[in-house]
Amino acid sequence: MSTPHAILISLLEQPSSGYDLARRFDRSMGYFWRATHQQIYRELGRMLQQGWVAVVGETAGEAAASRKKVYQVLPAGRAEVARWVRETVTDVDGRNVFLIKLRAEAAIGPLGLDAELARLIGLHRERLQTYLDIEQRDFTPADALTPAQRVQYAILKGGIVSERAWLAWAEEVGPLLHA
Repeated sequence: MSTPHAILISLLEQPSSGYDLARRFDRSMGYFWRATHQQIYRELGRMLQQGWVAVVGETAGEAAASRKKVYQVLPAGRAEVARWVRETVTDVDGRNVFLIKLRAEAAIGPLGLDAELARLIGLHRERLQTYLDIEQRDFTPADALTPAQRVQYAILKGGIVSERAWLAWAEEVGPLLHA
């Protein structure tokens, strides 16, 4: 996952000061992608140098004498987000990357994520089937399991529940990408 792209997407949603961006990031994308406040400020500096963002003003900070720079995404930053969404391959464990891509879809419009979602659904279905095959092969009958096997089975069931939940969620998201 690319922290700069997550920051760009957050700024596409709302131009912000570094401080406000870091606070907002913690309360939104931070649930599924972590970035420290230091990382955010460091990336903002890099993105300024690359021409992806610009300082478009200042707001008063909490301290009377402080001023906060407000950052906004430039066309080059928007193009970079679109390039990243199209070129970055999400694997079955890349749910957080796909969530960031969905935020980009909401911020800048259709980016062709329906094909990627269909591919991910296929990968998750394959993984679920693998888990179900393991369950059938190794953990039936459940009442004949040793204590250690019961713990292993509980871990497997966690994977089964997770895959089923992801697939149910993906089925809800699919129609939103065609709207």
